[in-house]
Amino acid sequence: MILAVDGGNSKTDVALVGPDGALLAHARGPLSSPHHIGLDGCLDVLQRLVDEAGLDGHRAEVAQVLLAGVDFPEEEAALRDALDGRGWATTTRVGNDTFAVLRAGTERGWGVAITCGAGINCVGVASDGREVRFPALGAITGDWGGGYDVGMAALSAAARSADGRGPHTRLEKLVPAHFGEATPLAVAHAIHLGAIGQRRVLELAPVVLRAAAGDAVAASIRDRLVGEIVALARATVTRLELLDEQVEIVVGGGLMRGADSELLGRIELGLRRVGPGLVLRRTAAPPIVGAALLGLDAVGAGAQAQARLRVELCAAVERLERLEVA
Repeated sequence: MILAVDGGNSKTDVALVGPDGALLAHARGPLSSPHHIGLDGCLDVLQRLVDEAGLDGHRAEVAQVLLAGVDFPEEEAALRDALDGRGWATTTRVGNDTFAVLRAGTERGWGVAITCGAGINCVGVASDGREVRFPALGAITGDWGGGYDVGMAALSAAARSADGRGPHTRLEKLVPAHFGEATPLAVAHAIHLGAIGQRRVLELAPVVLRAAAGDAVAASIRDRLVGEIVALARATVTRLELLDEQVEIVVGGGLMRGADSELLGRIELGLRRVGPGLVLRRTAAPPIVGAALLGLDAVGAGAQAQARLRVELCAAVERLERLEVA
């Protein structure tokens, strides 16, 4: 049995998978990134979900645990030691959740993955195993481009439109309407008082992308996002010395799963300007699929098991998300 975990900045998925690729259980819960809730908080979330999935004291052969906020070797070591103490698996493999996006989006075993969910991150793996990673610690390491950043840009633009400091934008109306408020100031006041959780601004990212077609300010936020994605890809293939190679650039995460053809087309155009061999791939599969596939890789499962896992786990996530919307 394989225990797969994808823990992000907004939600966490846990799956139990048989060696034949059969999905045995799937559970979803809140964010588990140690960057936001600490290692102890992360382990508490994972334990509840592992219990819900029904490990029931059994021991998996492999635990593949990929989490946002695990960016440095010492963080990986601390997480692995803590998980080993839980006794969930004979072998525990840990890493950043962007590796799940890469595995979910390509069968080549190498390439570049950029995840845009609540946050943004990138990993690159060359065919010879060399890796490029980014610290992904937010503004202190130069990061911009997740749903939270896009949402904050929208709220800021809406406020500046309302009080005259900035150009007029439809976001002045769209942002407060999303939260059931009348004005951007009312939204800011509610966040200040705690009536609206500040992390809920990440919900505004789709609002921005929808408005970009007819609003210059929203379009500028979208274009900044495109620029950040292209910059990550350019930096990665340059550092891996792959500018002259055909490289798959996989984009995933919640923001990219909902991306329309306009956004993807602009990313594709930017990548072509970096190198003619850069090929955009948008994975519709959720990252938990990538984590589970890496677990199957670790036990030597074949293509048939991997294909079964993709079908069954994608279907399970889709059913759950339909229920969440309803």
